[in-house]
Amino acid sequence: MSSKSAISPGNLLDELQATLAHGTVARRVETLRRVTDLFINGAVDYSDEQIGLFDDVFQFLIDHIETSAKTLLANRLAPIDTAPPLTIRALAFDDVIEVAGPVLSQSARLDDTTLIENARSKSQEHLMAISTRKVLSSAVTDVLVQRGNDEVIESTVYNPGAEFTERGFTRLVNRADGDDNLATCIGLRPNIPRHLYLKLLAKASDTVRQRLEAANPEQADQVPTAVREATRRARSASSAITRNTEVAHALVKSLYEDGRLDEFQVARFAEASKFDEANASIAALANVPVAVAENMMIETRAEGVMILARVAGLSWSTVRTIINMRDDLSGGEPTDMAACKDTYERLRPSTAQQVLRFHRMQQNAPAT
Repeated sequence: MSSKSAISPGNLLDELQATLAHGTVARRVETLRRVTDLFINGAVDYSDEQIGLFDDVFQFLIDHIETSAKTLLANRLAPIDTAPPLTIRALAFDDVIEVAGPVLSQSARLDDTTLIENARSKSQEHLMAISTRKVLSSAVTDVLVQRGNDEVIESTVYNPGAEFTERGFTRLVNRADGDDNLATCIGLRPNIPRHLYLKLLAKASDTVRQRLEAANPEQADQVPTAVREATRRARSASSAITRNTEVAHALVKSLYEDGRLDEFQVARFAEASKFDEANASIAALANVPVAVAENMMIETRAEGVMILARVAGLSWSTVRTIINMRDDLSGGEPTDMAACKDTYERLRPSTAQQVLRFHRMQQNAPAT
């Protein structure tokens, strides 16, 4: 039985019929073992057609075997990149986690679509298994972050192979409120968008700030104690300055220097939920440093946005788009647009300039 020439998948079909019709439990398990041995011994050389035949055989068997045998099969097939795909799918959707877990955590046969379907419909144990995969796309982590319990969330965030969308990071930052371990881990993720890093630090406990300080000892003299200090530290902390942020700021600088940065461009950035680009654009049009604009843009209330926009000479329609972007990214309660519109229409440019000067003074003041 050790060589694949000794027996072929085709020869087994007749044996399977007999085994299922008259065989004992032990005989079924033995047949499964033989088929599995046969596949593993030649997995590298089998054609797609032959793998498809194995798929038929395995599926034929797993409907008639006990959980312990399915668990063994899952553990043996999970590490094999060319494992029969339909069999792997059937094992992944098994309600028993001992069966599903090995393939959910290891099998390369499971694509994002299948993983997302599984994560949306199966148990927290299934989500936990998925969270340990070597590579997790942002589309998959979106579902894990949305549906997962605390253990799943923590496992996903600690996974170095996991990627997150901006919406995923937003959910994580909101979820980390009061959880120092989770907040620290999120703050150390290399690709966390800067505005969410600022929000995380603004809400963080002293313990979290000390941990993030320890991770970046060169910034020890700039431990944040408020949004202003958080903004200042974020500008030099490697965990906050991502390649995406640098590219965004360079793009806006180029548009501004070429005379192509206008209100229409700001609205386009906001509509596309591009926070870094929108923030840098407003800062340029309002003639303030990006750090000052960041400080005002991440405030819980929308007044900071309206001050910047009034100084930059933006229309209400663009301001509304910016506020909508903030609401979408924060995941919080929607802003009262009618009240904001009334405030914005009454806000005088001279008043906005005075408030903005105050913000700039705060930004430049030494940390206390």
